[in-house]
Amino acid sequence: MIKQSLIVAGLLLGLSACQSTQQVQIEDLAIEGTWHIEVANGQPVIDYSPAQLTFEAEGKLTGNNSCNNFFGSYVLSGQSLQLQPAGSTMKACVDALMEQEQHVMQAMPDITQGKLSKGKLLLQDADNKTRLVLSKK
Repeated sequence: MIKQSLIVAGLLLGLSACQSTQQVQIEDLAIEGTWHIEVANGQPVIDYSPAQLTFEAEGKLTGNNSCNNFFGSYVLSGQSLQLQPAGSTMKACVDALMEQEQHVMQAMPDITQGKLSKGKLLLQDADNKTRLVLSKK
């Protein structure tokens, strides 16, 4: 009887060990701060362009899209990232900066994830295509 009880207890202990799941905590990317935009939609930005994104606390997003200032929000969970531009100023600039501005603004809503690689922040779409390449200011 004691032998059977020990066997049953051992089996129950073994089964309970099999049921435990390991929870992996994925840390959020360290993106807070100002990042200079180097590439937008595959196009390198113009030298000395003011294009930048600033990730502030509590999901606030601001920046310059090459010609105009913009504001909005972002949602970050691990490496999952969504950029939600909400509005911008409406200045006119030289054609090259206006075209670059369109590349930046078109890329932002498509971002679904970010990753850090060699000091750069790569913002990618759902197809893992890098849409924005940023460097820390």
